[in-house]
Amino acid sequence: MCVIIYSVIKMDQKKIDRISELTRISRERELTEEEQKERAALRREYIDSYKASLTGILDNTYIQNPDGSKKKLKPKQ
Repeated sequence: MCVIIYSVIKMDQKKIDRISELTRISRERELTEEEQKERAALRREYIDSYKASLTGILDNTYIQNPDGSKKKLKPKQ
């Protein structure tokens, strides 16, 4: 059995770059309150986008048994 998982983050690359920029700045100096809020909001948006993408992938994932039959992956109870 082989399972391949990949993810497509649906977030603007400029926003991802801004998260990285704010992280670099935070290593050099303390972020202002406004920058901290911006970074927190961007991180939350990134995490939500990642979760939505992963959920979409898992909703369309099937396990193929050795006999060739396929079984839809069920959500964790």
